[in-house]
Amino acid sequence: MRTQHLEIKTPDGVCDAFAAYPNKDKHPGVLLYMDAYGPRPYMYEMAEKLAGHGYYVLLPNMFYRVRRAPVDDLKFPLQAQDMAEARTHIMPLFKTFSPENAMSDAGIFLNFMSEQSQIRPGKFGATGYCMGGTLAIRTAARFSDKIASAASYHAGNLARDAEDSPHKLLPKIKAELYVAHADNDQSMPAEQIERFAIAIDECRARCQAEVYEDASHGFTMADLPAYNMAALERHWVSLFDLLDRNLRS
Repeated sequence: MRTQHLEIKTPDGVCDAFAAYPNKDKHPGVLLYMDAYGPRPYMYEMAEKLAGHGYYVLLPNMFYRVRRAPVDDLKFPLQAQDMAEARTHIMPLFKTFSPENAMSDAGIFLNFMSEQSQIRPGKFGATGYCMGGTLAIRTAARFSDKIASAASYHAGNLARDAEDSPHKLLPKIKAELYVAHADNDQSMPAEQIERFAIAIDECRARCQAEVYEDASHGFTMADLPAYNMAALERHWVSLFDLLDRNLRS
């Protein structure tokens, strides 16, 4: 296993990123989108686990316009009593973040990966958590010719009334898509889960959406109080299955 801390130039500056990949041969590329708390040791561990399964994994800092990783001074793992203060730390970052900037960055990241000698030519995978889950869906829609599979875990507000709501992007996606909702997620209530499912049926997207029971927003994150071990393991099974089926043919 090899890991690298990278700097990727963009029109708005330099994005710090983390890459993990096996030592030998060429492997499919996977763009791994962070959650709202940014790149940190646990997310590096997730990237390494994914790389250990035979992928080149790129984890960019999506808040690089404001601050390099770590993007806040929080001390992980966080406990339930820490969350109110933690949210005050990350809210200023959200105010500077825009999906359009993120999609501009996504194009740069995909081009960067296509130039890496460790990556096998072909389409890429994308996966993400929380805000990163939304970005994985948006990336699959914007770069439908480059993304073969995309996964989204405990993302919120995927089926809002807004014109730019992610569920309205499903007709543009050619990739196979997997979406995991938490059944205890105020940012993705039951009515939005149903609306997302209807959108899948209407556009006949290659998408499987599942609701993880007894799970909260952030269930994959072992350094957050919402962590659910069983849900995390279920997530790995679904993710490896999705990527292997679409990137190893």
